[in-house]
Amino acid sequence: MTTHHQLPPEVPEGALDEATAARVEQLIEEEEGAQHRFTGWLRWVALLVALAMALFHLWAAYDIVPTTTLRFVHVGFALVLGFLLFPVARRYRNRLMPWDYLLIAAGLYVVYYLIAGGDDLLDRYVFPEPMDLVVGWALLALVLEVTRRSTGWVMPIVALSFLAYAFFGNHLPPPWRHQGYDATRLIPHITITLDGIFGPAVDVSSSIIILFTIYGAILQASGAGKFFVDFSFAATGGKAASAGRTVVLSSFLLGGPSGSGVATTVTLGTVAWPMMKRVGYRADDAGGLLAAGGLGAIISPPVLGAAAFLIAEYLKISYLEVLRMAAVPTVLYYASLLFMVELDQRRIGALGRVEEALPVEGAWALTKKYGFHFSSLLAIIVFMIMGYSPTMSVLYAMGVAVVLSFLTRESSLWPMKLVETLAAGAVQSVGIAATCAAAGIIVGVITLTGLGLKFSEIAIQAAGGSLLVTALYTALIVWIVGLAVPVTASYIICAVVAAPALIKLGVPDYAAHMFVFYYAVLSEVSPPTALSPFAAAAITGAGPYRTTLQAWKYTLPAFILPFVFVTDPEGIALLLGSKPGLTNFDIGWQIFLAAAGLAALAAACQGFLRTAMAGWERAGFTLAGLMMIFPALIEGIFGTAVPVPHLLGLVLAAALVAWQWKGKPAAAVA
Repeated sequence: MTTHHQLPPEVPEGALDEATAARVEQLIEEEEGAQHRFTGWLRWVALLVALAMALFHLWAAYDIVPTTTLRFVHVGFALVLGFLLFPVARRYRNRLMPWDYLLIAAGLYVVYYLIAGGDDLLDRYVFPEPMDLVVGWALLALVLEVTRRSTGWVMPIVALSFLAYAFFGNHLPPPWRHQGYDATRLIPHITITLDGIFGPAVDVSSSIIILFTIYGAILQASGAGKFFVDFSFAATGGKAASAGRTVVLSSFLLGGPSGSGVATTVTLGTVAWPMMKRVGYRADDAGGLLAAGGLGAIISPPVLGAAAFLIAEYLKISYLEVLRMAAVPTVLYYASLLFMVELDQRRIGALGRVEEALPVEGAWALTKKYGFHFSSLLAIIVFMIMGYSPTMSVLYAMGVAVVLSFLTRESSLWPMKLVETLAAGAVQSVGIAATCAAAGIIVGVITLTGLGLKFSEIAIQAAGGSLLVTALYTALIVWIVGLAVPVTASYIICAVVAAPALIKLGVPDYAAHMFVFYYAVLSEVSPPTALSPFAAAAITGAGPYRTTLQAWKYTLPAFILPFVFVTDPEGIALLLGSKPGLTNFDIGWQIFLAAAGLAALAAACQGFLRTAMAGWERAGFTLAGLMMIFPALIEGIFGTAVPVPHLLGLVLAAALVAWQWKGKPAAAVA
């Protein structure tokens, strides 16, 4: 069975030397856990359990399964597969130890107890029986252990810290103090009700996320990922000077169905780095661009990161609405990357590099042969537009992808290949399911103790009631939480803790949640957990922290744009939001200003337009970009002393461009 921590199937065999491949795989394991690679009968057991998990969820998507049963069984499968496939420590890899059998048996018993208890168990959670508490404690321990195995130590430690707060918060000083809870009150709340482990996060994981994970596995197994990369190389002319454009286009096409930043970075890096090196990219520049492309996978429709499905759940809106809100920020993100790489190519061209054609098949020839993969990718959106739920849409899209795979021999998903693909999709969901269950512990504590409301009041008071300062505090909190836990868990925690502070200050709820989502995603390129830049650095041979700094440069819009739609009343136009008096022209004008501002900031970051810039020119482009993108910031600092800052920004940028075009192109700075 193909395991999800191995190098993506698009990576050509031999593309990485042995040491680099080992380093890349180690980085992926840091995010997704080290897995057993069983042979013999254990391989078949793992394959059958994973297949059973996939088939159960496909059936649950088609037929009606009670909510509690679906969530209980989903967590049960995650426990069994987690203890079956993830070793307690690396030294026990590829061996199923006696304690693994005991943990699997314990997981099966706990889930059986919960399902058999039915409504009676839910009804008595306020006055639990002794066995209810025993099973509850066992479930807590099992969830924390499977999360540790699949994602590392940090998430369980954070969950245990929140449990300690629930038990001993009555000893803390105000405003953090609460009445305190004993095990009889806390354990059933977290382990039996739908407000803890089996809360909204596991609901979304069991009903939607796993289906999209299986869908992504089907697209990859049918060769869609390889086609998207090959098509991008061909569409950008097959020239080495188009290396940057190739990375941007292929990251968009590959990231859409992937939703994984590290996998997208590795897939692109192994193919694109030799070409980028040939044309003159420095190793850290190339690694930064590859990591930025990988980050785009988490914010790109139709899949996005797993947290995007939770936005729909928390806001009680359709997933299609989330896709609509993400559309403009995604386009602007990739537009900014394109601005960056166009300036890269100007800078590198100033060094006298000669364009070199690459032997690639033509884009039209590739499209005629493999263009059906575009249909597989678009099918899910088409079905949602037709009115089907996300669950049914992804189910039908899977059927379309499987049927279309038989159009070519190499992409055909014959029964055994399809079985392994479904199983691989289920295995990929184990880490997400475990993370959602552990995050449920945290959310259960927050809701029971009222910590979310306390935190909102504290944040607003600390900011002096200022929306801009509150947004800065919120971004910092989300970013810090994201350094410790995966993107999905970071969003879940901060959606409950941090987003209410923004909503209280008048920010629309959808804008506040999208703000939290984007800052949670930025943990992908922030040390010490910057796995995408670290993976890119392993491929290019650059220093990991220099690569991370370059990734920050390329991902600049992801840091700036979220502030626009929470602090600027007109900024919700970037989410295609609506408010009285907001016209289509206003939306178009905001998008134009954002794009122009990002172009100015890209020039400032690169220090190059037509010629190398002086320091004052870079400062001028930075100011112009901020005035166009973020007029509320300028008005907040200078008040009415700077009228219509966005228009002044346009004029300043135009003047600086004209100044640049006066002189002759000069050699790029080193």
